[in-house]
Amino acid sequence: MGEVDQKAVVELLGVLSYAELTAFDRLAEDARMAPSIQGRAAVARMAAAEVAHHDRLTARLVELGVDPAEAMAPFAAALDAFHDGTRASTWLEGLVKAYVGDGLAADFYREVAAFLPQPDRALVEEVLADTGHAEFAVREVRAAIAADPAVGWRLALWARRLVGEALTQSQAVIAEHEQLADLIMTGTGSMAGVGELLQRLTTAHGLRMRALGLNP
Repeated sequence: MGEVDQKAVVELLGVLSYAELTAFDRLAEDARMAPSIQGRAAVARMAAAEVAHHDRLTARLVELGVDPAEAMAPFAAALDAFHDGTRASTWLEGLVKAYVGDGLAADFYREVAAFLPQPDRALVEEVLADTGHAEFAVREVRAAIAADPAVGWRLALWARRLVGEALTQSQAVIAEHEQLADLIMTGTGSMAGVGELLQRLTTAHGLRMRALGLNP
């Protein structure tokens, strides 16, 4: 793979930085729906981790001589539309969105990060690393399903909706940003390579659904 255009690096850092910022906003809001102080604190810690990741990414953009706000702005409308259209109405929906929806997005960004030069590849991988919060979401959702199996059916439908919306928005973002699209095509090497990337995302999604006790 040849040298990566810095514009592609900036686009990936910009979209990821805005994604982390919106995740913070959403998790801080979802924490208020927690049925217990323990749950509220756990989600608040998740939100704190997201804003810390956002700060790391914006600091790197400044190092590259880019205004973080300008780098994030092109992605705001699409990401805001996704989150506005998939706003959780219950505590459990919020946890599923954090685990399944954010997990799918993280898998995608991690795949693309593999095409970046250092130190940006390591930075993206670091901010996307699981900090142990996934275990909390899985435990809470599985306990709720065990107490009321009907919850599982409703959450499975919710998860499928999340993934469909996320994939639609991701395709729109890529189509509207040439450097990001070129990075993915060059990195995968072919349309077959893109297909393999999508298959890996699908497989990881299925594993998450099963971990929650939901049908993929």
